[in-house]
Amino acid sequence: MKPLQENERSISDSEWDVMRIIWTLKQVSSTQVINELQTKKNWSESTIKTLLRRLVKKGLLSTKKDGRRFIYTATINQTDMMFEAANDLLNKMCDMHKGQVLLKLLADSPISKVDLKQLKSEIAEKEKTAPDKVPCNCLSNKNFMC
Repeated sequence: MKPLQENERSISDSEWDVMRIIWTLKQVSSTQVINELQTKKNWSESTIKTLLRRLVKKGLLSTKKDGRRFIYTATINQTDMMFEAANDLLNKMCDMHKGQVLLKLLADSPISKVDLKQLKSEIAEKEKTAPDKVPCNCLSNKNFMC
């Protein structure tokens, strides 16, 4: 999978819906994407094909012709794309409050025991060098604690 370019970082909610289907099915025809989306959304076939074309243009999907149909494959994995989106959002927030946001996300998100075990390990490592308090980064005065 390739790293995300600047113009690929932002995708619409509708494009996320398309990508989630493709990530789940791995390789999928436009007909399969259309069928899946039309069971959940009231979108026309042309709307869905437009979304597929946009995602190809952004470099997030690759296509290959299989007879009369196109087969779509993601060029970036789902975890990497989710990380980019989450990281972009976190970068807009005050550093001092990110821990609280992460705690709320953890509390409100379904998560497996395997992932919880990895989180515990990551927390134990992070704890070794974590400051007592994270300073606010909203103002030029780095000593300000909001």
